[in-house]
Amino acid sequence: KLKLFLIPKDEADKKNAIIEIRAGTGGLEASLFASDLFKMYEKVSNKKKWKLELINISKSDAGGLKEVIALVKGQNIYSTLKYESGVHRVQRVPDTETQGRVHTSAATVAVLPEAEEVDVKIEEKDLRIDVFRSSGPGGQSVNTTDSAVRITHIPTGIVVSQQDEKSQIRNKEKGLKILRSRIYELERQKKEDERSKDRKSKIGTGDRSERIRTYNFPQGRITDHRINLTLHKLEEFLNGDAFEELSQSLRLQDQEIKLANLK
Repeated sequence: KLKLFLIPKDEADKKNAIIEIRAGTGGLEASLFASDLFKMYEKVSNKKKWKLELINISKSDAGGLKEVIALVKGQNIYSTLKYESGVHRVQRVPDTETQGRVHTSAATVAVLPEAEEVDVKIEEKDLRIDVFRSSGPGGQSVNTTDSAVRITHIPTGIVVSQQDEKSQIRNKEKGLKILRSRIYELERQKKEDERSKDRKSKIGTGDRSERIRTYNFPQGRITDHRINLTLHKLEEFLNGDAFEELSQSLRLQDQEIKLANLK
């Protein structure tokens, strides 16, 4: 227990988290999987009495999601959800598949600590703000005013677009919230990389290009590749019931690696 107290604390652990889910390779099936992942995080949030606020959502055909960004509020949210960052892969037979073949597709999850204004100071002169008309599915204009906002942070090149709200002011507020968190995460990652140049662990580092987990529907199993753990509880996991079991295993392994690095 004493050794655990010696592990360098991540000040972001106590923060709320912004979770971004994007459909990856696999077309329509990938967007349906992105939707499944979002529903899973919604169920986990309900079970843990967290508050989930939708920031931005972009739907695909057949009820899938191209992209969804949400803010999760509660106690020590980032410390639990940070292990979700990476590529999630699904193997299943799509509804459109007549031959019964298993297809593989993927979705990307990025979890950022919510940054307050005190964490990141954004200068107005460093921003370029463009306004445009919101467009709905199929390209039709949702409203007749230029309420959609695109914010570019010139020093880092980070771009955030926001068009969920009918008000330009609300879209700018939401856009700045995402921008602040992305800048904060960029700075944190730089510090982390400097601190752990010799560390080989991928757990908790949020490497978004890394394939972290496979959801195999024909066999009803879920495998986390970072810790080589397989649970035959796919349905329970997607219902938010087995989430804590996997999350706990990742947290313990992360602690063990950090303890080993103290020596």
